[in-house]
Amino acid sequence: MPKSGILRNKVEETNMFGFLDKIDRKHMGIFAAGVLFGTAGIKILSSKDAKKVYTHGTAAALRAKDFCMKTAATVQENAEDIYAEAVQINEERARQEAEQMFSDVEDWEEETASEGKEHLTETNNFTETGVSGEQGI
Repeated sequence: MPKSGILRNKVEETNMFGFLDKIDRKHMGIFAAGVLFGTAGIKILSSKDAKKVYTHGTAAALRAKDFCMKTAATVQENAEDIYAEAVQINEERARQEAEQMFSDVEDWEEETASEGKEHLTETNNFTETGVSGEQGI
C-alpha cells in the first residue's frame, strides 16, 4: 500500500502544477522583459539628465515653430501683394477694353455717318439720273 500512496501523491502533484505546462515560456519571458524595461525606463525618464534633454528639445521645437511662423507670414504677405497686383492688372485691362470698345463705337458711328451721307448722295444721283441713266424724267 505504501507504494500506491506515493504514486497517488505524484499524480496529484502533477495535476496541481499542470497549468504551468500550458504556459508558453517564450511569451512569459517577453512579458518579464517588458516589465523590467518599463521599470528601468521610468527611472531613466524621470532623471535630471532626461529632464535637461526634454527642456532642450522643447526649446528647439519652439525655435523651429517661430521660424515656420515667420516664413508663413512672409509667404502670406507676398501672396497678398501678388493678389493686389493681379487685381490692378485686371482693372487696367478692363479699362483699356472699355476705351477700345468706346473708340470702336465712335469709329463705327463715324463710318456709318459718312456712309449714310454717301448713300444719300448716291440715292440723290440715282433719282436725278433715273433708272436708265437719263437726266431728269
